[in-house]
Amino acid sequence: MTRIVVDFDRCEGHGLCEQTAPEVFRLDDEGELHLTHEKVAPHHESAVAAAVRVCPVAALRVQP
Repeated sequence: MTRIVVDFDRCEGHGLCEQTAPEVFRLDDEGELHLTHEKVAPHHESAVAAAVRVCPVAALRVQP
């Protein structure tokens, strides 16, 4: 199972990750990113990979 790594210093709260994988990423009212799951279940892997690709500031990555 892979794990999501977020560089919170880099994250600017654009919300593209939340739009791409809302079951895993959530922005609060202040634009702070929260993960609903740090470890990625197999059925979320493709959505999380897409969210990593669309992040405009490269604040997301996945680790095996």
